Amino acid sequence: MIMTNLNKLAESIIISLQQYINTLGYRPVVHFELEGCYQKRNNISVDYNNVNQSLSKLGIDGEVVAEYWSNQWEYVSLFNGQSPLKEAQNLHNAIHILPKLFARQGVDNTLIKPVVWAGDTGKLASGCNNIFSLDKRAVHIPNAVQINVSLQDKNNSNVLTSGDFAERLQENFMATSLPCCLLYLPEEDAFERLALKTKYGLAAELCSPVDISGGHQGSVALYRDIGKHNQKMGVEPILYDDKNNVLLSRDNWHKTARIEHRLGASSERYNPFLNVIYALLNIIDTLDDVKPQLSAKSTQLPASLYDKSDCFGAIALFAGDSWFSQTIDRTLAQQIGYSSTQQVSEISDGQLLKQYYLKQFQQADIII
Repeated sequence: MIMTNLNKLAESIIISLQQYINTLGYRPVVHFELEGCYQKRNNISVDYNNVNQSLSKLGIDGEVVAEYWSNQWEYVSLFNGQSPLKEAQNLHNAIHILPKLFARQGVDNTLIKPVVWAGDTGKLASGCNNIFSLDKRAVHIPNAVQINVSLQDKNNSNVLTSGDFAERLQENFMATSLPCCLLYLPEEDAFERLALKTKYGLAAELCSPVDISGGHQGSVALYRDIGKHNQKMGVEPILYDDKNNVLLSRDNWHKTARIEHRLGASSERYNPFLNVIYALLNIIDTLDDVKPQLSAKSTQLPASLYDKSDCFGAIALFAGDSWFSQTIDRTLAQQIGYSSTQQVSEISDGQLLKQYYLKQFQQADIII
């Protein structure tokens, strides 16, 4: 019941946030990428085209492709012009339907988890990026959720390509990532994922980010003409030879410029609706020129959902910070005709949404 009420309230808030951004003359663009794994017998081959046809028939704007590690896959949203609300619905539905679609392919178990323990074997050869040595040690596979954000003006031009809007948006994301980390790190294994490289000596094999950092290679990355691996962005082939080799291409990076928030952990508990709200609130703060009240410098994430002796956990950080709920309420208050979902006025929609979410992390009382 709490989850139903949470998602229903979140959807109504997303609609209002979208409308607010539209009244300012802009259209927010949000896309997800989600990684996962599956367990199957060696003689089973997964037909991704068949899975993707099923996703399309279900109205989900996304497709599944093979990822780097054995039996790892990635759900990538399509650029079909969908609204942020539709994008949240797409991922929410995909998380629930993909295990069934993979099962039809003969997959025994679909794993949408932050870490798949001993999910593969191998060790990169010294000095190599893609050549493995004979060392067959276990590799614990980290699975991420990435959220890509950009903004279009009335002429459908990407606002992140000129001026300082992109840098200010990146600064806002960096400032709010720590207090809101519970939104994108929703279970304890998500914090184990952050520690994989150092805890198990897998720095050469794994490239997942572990802290809040900016630039074009950090965990809150700004991609313009240069991408994460210093490659050109938005390269579009326009001429091929008879062997399908690209003879001529163009760099259309204005189309693909974006902020990529790369800190999220794959989880069945990951809530796409709340994370879309998080993205839209950062856009709104940047449009309204609300300066971050928190530090936007590189910083470490907490080590757990729960408090440790020397630092707060993700639950306490989210519970103790007011940016998320207050920014929702500030924006809704400016919406003409917005009707609160609450019959009683002592609690705002922003506060209620936050309360609904935190209830999922309350530890059950032990009755003796």
